[in-house]
Amino acid sequence: MRLSRWVLFVLALTPSLAWAQDKQSGLLLTGAKVLDPAGQTLLEGYGVLIVGERIAKVAPAAEVTASAEARSFDLSGLTLVPGLIDAHTHLLLYPYDETSWNDQVLKESLELRTVRAVAAAKATLEAGFTTLRDLGTEGAGYADVALRDAIAMGIVPGPRVLASTRALVATGCYGPMGFDPRWDVPKGAQVADGVDGLRKAVRQQIAAGADWIKVYADYRRKPGAPSTPTYSQEELNAIVDEARSADLPVAAHATIDEAIRRSVLAAVTTIEHGSNASEEIFTLMREHEVVLCPTLAAGEAIARYAGWEPGTPDPPRIKRSKEMFARALESGVAIACGSDVGVFAHGDNVRELELMVAYGMSPGQALQAATITAARLLNKQDDLGRIAEGYLADIVAVRGNPLEDPSSLRNVVIVLKDGRIALDRR
Repeated sequence: MRLSRWVLFVLALTPSLAWAQDKQSGLLLTGAKVLDPAGQTLLEGYGVLIVGERIAKVAPAAEVTASAEARSFDLSGLTLVPGLIDAHTHLLLYPYDETSWNDQVLKESLELRTVRAVAAAKATLEAGFTTLRDLGTEGAGYADVALRDAIAMGIVPGPRVLASTRALVATGCYGPMGFDPRWDVPKGAQVADGVDGLRKAVRQQIAAGADWIKVYADYRRKPGAPSTPTYSQEELNAIVDEARSADLPVAAHATIDEAIRRSVLAAVTTIEHGSNASEEIFTLMREHEVVLCPTLAAGEAIARYAGWEPGTPDPPRIKRSKEMFARALESGVAIACGSDVGVFAHGDNVRELELMVAYGMSPGQALQAATITAARLLNKQDDLGRIAEGYLADIVAVRGNPLEDPSSLRNVVIVLKDGRIALDRR
């Protein structure tokens, strides 16, 4: 075993022991306000009983009794919300103002990137996000699958991860780019073309452990060029058809109308970004029940890296984000929390919800985007996204009222995942 892998093992060992010790046979939470299962109001005077990894009862405190072995937490002054969900993340990336995307992909070792991802997962969990859909390792192979499995086995702490391994990109339509064409420069995704080639690539990703398939339906063809569609309708149809043969959904990176239209007609589950989508295209998405993950926080971060400071006049990128989000809200398309974290710092995922509210959503709608709506798009609506009997005990206790101010979700006091205490700052 290489030395760097021994280092990763040692780093992982201590958190795993602490994590195992946190498992509880019973836990009673009292005193806190509890977000109702519809995600619309706060219930007062309720108790939440957790047995094993699931919520056993949510009812007025006088009606909730626990066994003698159960631990009881008085959480007076706090608010309980479901574990939050971010449906567009990149645990194998970190902020571009620290190291450029190109340098992360081309110069950093797989081992270093994986160790960083372990730290990113822990920071994310402690920020109250208990489930992530990770949409591409960006040159780090299948490291997201390994991290997902390590978290699930209790080796390292982190959120529940749904992995998509290597995104699918067409020849000449992804980075790193701009090099002398004589050199075969590694890409940040899996290059595949044609119906047969794409079916083979999807099969490879499924065999490697993918939970989702991600495809770049549009991208620029050279540095500084505008995005154009990268795959034909037939190619996108083949990707979705092959994925669904294995009961896997597909997420499409798409920013322009034609790429989104092709993706929707191919029956993808989500559109990522949608930056330049028209209201007509959003309406088409609504009619086909395709969900939008707008990644507003990543757009803001990139604008800041270019020199913009909040409070000064909006640059074109921010104006487009605001206008796009207004069109999406007007159209009635389903919107889920998908931040593109990794472009900005892990653990700051709440920034997506703050911007959703700043750009026109109500705080309650934004909270639902990170709970009920996100759980539904992940096909986990019977396990995640609500504090209700039978659901997994992913619960976050915060100071403040997130139905009035999304920033209160930054004030995390306790995080439970699968009924286990991941963080306790009382």
